[in-house]
Amino acid sequence: MATARANDGIVVDRPARQESSESKMKSGRSPRSATTLTVLGLLALLGIAGLTALGIWQVERRAWKLDLIARVDQRSHAAPEAAPGPAAWPAINRNDDEYRRVSVTGRFVPGADTLVQAVSDLGAGFWVLTPLRAEAGYTVLVNRGFVSPDERKAGAFAAPATQVSVTGLLRVTEPKGGFLRSNDPATQRWYSRDVEAIAASQTLGAVAPYFIDANAALDAPGQPHGGLTVIAFPNNHVVYAITWFGLALMLAGAALFVARDEWRIRKKSLPRV
Repeated sequence: MATARANDGIVVDRPARQESSESKMKSGRSPRSATTLTVLGLLALLGIAGLTALGIWQVERRAWKLDLIARVDQRSHAAPEAAPGPAAWPAINRNDDEYRRVSVTGRFVPGADTLVQAVSDLGAGFWVLTPLRAEAGYTVLVNRGFVSPDERKAGAFAAPATQVSVTGLLRVTEPKGGFLRSNDPATQRWYSRDVEAIAASQTLGAVAPYFIDANAALDAPGQPHGGLTVIAFPNNHVVYAITWFGLALMLAGAALFVARDEWRIRKKSLPRV
């Protein structure tokens, strides 16, 4: 506590709180209340925990994606197996069956082509989907390949009338349409390979819940270009994981900075002895 001498020679004490006020002015602000610090601490902990959880989730997603890529690569290069018949249709799903290499023998249904807008390695154009009556007695849609707008106008891509054997990749149906564009069966505007809708539009009856991307074996002058299936899976999970973990570290650093600053202010505000 500081002292001061009055005019009559008596020594008096100066209040200690004046020193505390001077300390506040030097520090720039007063210490935060316990409630404020508790709320800030909880928010920081929740934020760090949430960001860390998102980072861990991306690491797990990366492991899942790498496993998926390995499985799809194995399926697409395996020896072809018979296309699944009606007994297996209920169990067909994207995770277990997409890109399986399959084969089927039968005859194409004449005059039942469906053109689906597409962009391929050959440019913008159309996929040609044609129903095939399999020897086993069921119907499956076959994506015979790609035609350009000029090839579409020429109209020389009619399916072979003879019995054919088709080998290709099993693809799961693509319902409803493309991005921001819905299929319009009434006007035959198709933006996705929606098996059920195409079958209904062509009055085909029951069809397989998948279609087959044919390889290039059926290619001929004027015919669709097959074998253009692109198998690619975006795998940016490492970047995402680093981002989330980095944000968690930044938040932790900010919390430590606030705590350190608070400790310094409280230390300066203590009364001097």
